[in-house]
Amino acid sequence: MVERRAPHPVLDGFSPAVREWFSTSFPEPTPPQVQGWPAIRGGAHTLVCAPTGSGKTLTAFLSSIDRLCTTPPPDPKARTRVLYISPLRALAVDVEKNLRSPLTGIRLAAERLGEPFVEPTVGMRTGDTSARDRQVLQRRPVDLLITTPESLYLMLTSEVSRTLVNVDTVIIDEIHAMATTKRGAHLMLSLERLEEITVAPPQRIGLSATQRPLEEIAHFLGGHATDGGRRRVEIVDAGVRKPLEVDVVVPVDDMGDLGRPTGELRSGPAHMAMEGARTSIWPSIHPRILQQVLEHRSTIVFCNARRQAERLAARLNELAADAGRAHVLAEAAVVAAHQRGRELDPLHRSGPPLRRATLGRSPTRPRWGVSHSAAGSGPLGTGNPLMARRGAGRAPAGSPSGRLRPSGRSPPPRRSSPRSVRRSPR
Repeated sequence: MVERRAPHPVLDGFSPAVREWFSTSFPEPTPPQVQGWPAIRGGAHTLVCAPTGSGKTLTAFLSSIDRLCTTPPPDPKARTRVLYISPLRALAVDVEKNLRSPLTGIRLAAERLGEPFVEPTVGMRTGDTSARDRQVLQRRPVDLLITTPESLYLMLTSEVSRTLVNVDTVIIDEIHAMATTKRGAHLMLSLERLEEITVAPPQRIGLSATQRPLEEIAHFLGGHATDGGRRRVEIVDAGVRKPLEVDVVVPVDDMGDLGRPTGELRSGPAHMAMEGARTSIWPSIHPRILQQVLEHRSTIVFCNARRQAERLAARLNELAADAGRAHVLAEAAVVAAHQRGRELDPLHRSGPPLRRATLGRSPTRPRWGVSHSAAGSGPLGTGNPLMARRGAGRAPAGSPSGRLRPSGRSPPPRRSSPRSVRRSPR
């Protein structure tokens, strides 16, 4: 809860309950919200480019949430009015959880002010949704449906399409990930099919932190109208370049000395013991990663494999216990955290004394603030590690930081030469 201030002028278009909740929850609107809400509330197709952690998701959702909370639902058999489409199922799970806080806060604000409030229903349909849950969504549609491009296609191809006729807003997150792919072209085709069955053409809102060039992404988002002309899309460019602190740390003097036999037996299965132990870089990496965990409020360590994440987590716990810092790591959370949403929740609920550390395989975006990220192994490319560091310092004023620790002298990834490409017969 923040100190209550006079509502920002950009909030004047929202209902009293939404203004009350926002004014008591945030110091002030962020730049993408100030620039984006007038266009979105005006009904224009809108493309929002803003850095990670700047509130662009709330920029897209708040106008729709306000409308859902203040207007009665339409036909119960065709209740869905807002579609949120994400190319990542894990991100869809995060959005569903993050919607609980504003909906609860707006409801409480409406009760305090004596304003009418309609409780919106939220549901999710992805490839992981069970057949029983899909049937429930068909019988009792929700106001706000979170889905993926493939699931939207399946809904449009089945009887479920009748529940989508009142959709008035489509929010596409991480639009840059689909703009240049066949998957994106297929999604745009699904949006045109959706427009054919809806009562009115739905508003399209695109979100991303790394979309360039904006004009082409806007063209991709808006598409073409029936007369062949481009649909107009308002571009909200609130992108800023945050200072990025990335260090490549090699904890040994000579990487060429790694992998030499030591003459000692190797722990593990019998066939591994027969090979003998070899010099490793990991004994030098473990204490340094633990030091980073102690120096920061929260840390994510990325590894290349689940087994590696589990072994590293166990070793960090042992080192922390030996140093008398057993409270540093959360036992239920510091495991291979590629199962999104399960291991991160205990960290989210942890109190101030805990130093958060989560180990995972891929660049996830946790729901709690991350002040630092580290790589426990050096991948062959640089895209994923840099994306992981962009997830740290997610607050509007935060600065991402991280450390890369290569575990060996990996060769660059091989690329297929034109001659080796197998051509299909005509």
